[in-house]
Amino acid sequence: MDLLTITKTAFHSLRTNLARSLLTILGIVIGVMAIVLVVALGQGAQGLILDQVKGVGANTIILRPGRQPTGPDSAAETILSDSIKQREIDALNNPINVPDIESVDPAVLVTGPVQYQENTYRPMILGWTADALVQMFQISPSEGTLFSDDDILQRSKVAIIGSKVREKLFGSSDALGEYIKIRGQNIRILGILPSRGQVSAFNIDDMVLLPHSTAQKDILGINYFNEIFIRAKDGADVDLVASDIKATLRDLHNITDPEKDDFFAMTQKDIVDRLSTITQALTIFLAMIASISLVVGGIGIMNIMLVSVTERTREIGLRKALGATNRDILRQFLLEAVILTVSGGATGTILGISLAFITSVVLKAQFNLAWPFQLPLSAIILGVGMAGVVGLGFGLYPARKAAQKDPIEALRYE
Repeated sequence: MDLLTITKTAFHSLRTNLARSLLTILGIVIGVMAIVLVVALGQGAQGLILDQVKGVGANTIILRPGRQPTGPDSAAETILSDSIKQREIDALNNPINVPDIESVDPAVLVTGPVQYQENTYRPMILGWTADALVQMFQISPSEGTLFSDDDILQRSKVAIIGSKVREKLFGSSDALGEYIKIRGQNIRILGILPSRGQVSAFNIDDMVLLPHSTAQKDILGINYFNEIFIRAKDGADVDLVASDIKATLRDLHNITDPEKDDFFAMTQKDIVDRLSTITQALTIFLAMIASISLVVGGIGIMNIMLVSVTERTREIGLRKALGATNRDILRQFLLEAVILTVSGGATGTILGISLAFITSVVLKAQFNLAWPFQLPLSAIILGVGMAGVVGLGFGLYPARKAAQKDPIEALRYE
């Protein structure tokens, strides 16, 4: 029998039991759909995260105290480290040490709720410089004004709040000039930010921005900073600036061995590379878990093919009596298994892409996330390819069993 005849025979056999064939490929459909969906959403999440990180600016360097974290334990150590203080800021602002720095903006993270009369809300509270918001994100208050450098020097108890914070605390009432309470301190509202949603690592709508000196000294009672945002001058070599920063701090801290650094500086390239590695590893891990259902689907196909071989024993004997060889029978049943799995793979791919697109649209519409839809070509090839491999792997045993049947015994089978 030639390949065309075997193919026609295989399709005819599958159409004869169409309902059973459709139910058989259900596991393959679900498995491939899960793989495509996970990879598509993983790539979409990676695109969203990287776009947000890049929004900080290619010339931005983030300096943090403590050793660079390698896990949850070291991350906690970094948060509690106090190795970045005012003297480090002064050293970095000295052009002799780092000539290509445009600005140095220290930041202090404040945890806890914000209160206004009977209303309480937990936003992100950040002690920072107002200029950083304008320079890095081009965001200025839609109502009121920014606090000034004088407010930072005088440790003024003033704040700028996001639109969501205003809604949660004040509703439709006017918030400008009102006082909110943060850790027992009365803070006057100077300005209200426009609704911008998530920008880089910050949700602008959910932010309360204070002068870093006020947050550091009056609210937290500490003398160190949690993070420093450093902007290099336009056209400067960011890697060289980062190297100058490290050299300055090592000299200030009397550190000769870089392995003993009590700080770490990250350029945007460093952050993008690290996040790409994390998201890719997570996507691969989830895709491997999703592929388990392909194995389950393959076992189901093998079981059904074994049943089919038993039901068609007389047919096998008749074909052999008419001249079909063992190889012809093997190819026919193996082709049936591959057709089932590849059909399931194609259907699962279409469903996975459709669900990924719908998810992207819903996230954009309902959660205001700039979630990009990614068409995962690698996942499509992987899903359909694995489906074909599953068909070959799990269809081989039933096909061999069919091919090895004795024609005389097969014709006598009742």
